Amino acid sequence: MGNGLGHEPSPPGVDRPQLAVAIDAARWIQASAIATPHGTTWPANPADRASVATDLYSGSAGVVLFFVELHRATGDPAHLAVATAGADELIAALDRQAETGLYSGLAGIGFVLSEVGRHTGITKYHEGARRVVAMLQARAVERGAGVEWNDTTDVIAGSAGIGLFLLYAAEALDAPEARTLAARAGRRLLERSRDEAGGRTWPMDGTSAQLLPNFSHGTAGIAYFLASLYQATKDRAFLDGALAGGAYLKAIANTDGDVCLIAHHEPEEAGRQLYYLGWCHGPAGTARLWYRLWQATADRAWLDWAEKSARGIVASGIPDRQTPGFWNNAGACCGSAGVAEFFLAHHRATGDASSLAFARRVSAQILASAARDAAGIRWPHAEHRTRPAEIVAQTGWMQGAAGIGAWFLHLDGFEHGGPAPVAFPDSPF
Repeated sequence: MGNGLGHEPSPPGVDRPQLAVAIDAARWIQASAIATPHGTTWPANPADRASVATDLYSGSAGVVLFFVELHRATGDPAHLAVATAGADELIAALDRQAETGLYSGLAGIGFVLSEVGRHTGITKYHEGARRVVAMLQARAVERGAGVEWNDTTDVIAGSAGIGLFLLYAAEALDAPEARTLAARAGRRLLERSRDEAGGRTWPMDGTSAQLLPNFSHGTAGIAYFLASLYQATKDRAFLDGALAGGAYLKAIANTDGDVCLIAHHEPEEAGRQLYYLGWCHGPAGTARLWYRLWQATADRAWLDWAEKSARGIVASGIPDRQTPGFWNNAGACCGSAGVAEFFLAHHRATGDASSLAFARRVSAQILASAARDAAGIRWPHAEHRTRPAEIVAQTGWMQGAAGIGAWFLHLDGFEHGGPAPVAFPDSPF
């Protein structure tokens, strides 16, 4: 059976070790599956059956997406059956979802349902995604110059991430009303920005005293959304806001040695000395803004900043050692899988051979950190830097086997001509 995308996958074997890892990760995830009246769900932590959620960060939406990608790579109908059973439960649970964010709630679930519909051609999944757009319209709250869904501005749970889903939905679901709503969210974000360091920055919410500059909770992610809005609408105000965010980040960056490292938070001195390396608060995520500004402006200088970000990670000495901002975490959010994904994407964008070699080195480190037995493969690690003794093997995308397994699928696809990774709403690649 083919995967519907012009590829005829071959069975995994000694020549497809990355694919074999992904299949073993799927086997371990599926061992904890919970049948529901509508389909299937999974606990984030298989040792805690109450840890069931539907979100894209650690919940079942990420697991569904992983099985979609696994079916695309293998053509095995069993993987598609798992994905659709999980998607059926996501649809049934929509009305119970209180959160709206891209990684925390409705927006991420809508993205996954749309991708299931795109892959299967089954109408109910497209309809589920369109229902999410309508729910986000209904839950939008008029504030100032536009709308918001909560007090949060960021990519994880706030307006930037929801807006990115809406831009995705406008194209994937032919829903122009989603683009209009995204633009209204962008106008509200513009008025919530602050002058800082010769540019503009955003607080994560109305109560936090810290400024988080990087991608998941901070300025880089919000500026990325604004640059994406400019691409979609050609409204210069959005590009100006994104460029102002970029100017702030350049002003505070540590560029010693021709790298780009941006500290975890301001204004406390401790935050200014802490450098994460992954997607959430490090160069692997913040470089997404540099790529998006390059795409939006055609100014090669922004791509240079992405290359500085890559050099900053390499100069840190990982994966051979841990650092204060790169601890025992293999995940797509804070850890090794997110770093490896960035370097493979950087190689695809630039052709830089050293980036591909580094992605493979990090991949070897991820595999070395795994637990593997008859049940399959998983990654026990510490989700939280400040709680290193809390070691858990999770199932989901950003902290668990779904996202890490997806990394191995992506490397396999690159090396064997398989399908390209599913592009998340917050990815410029």
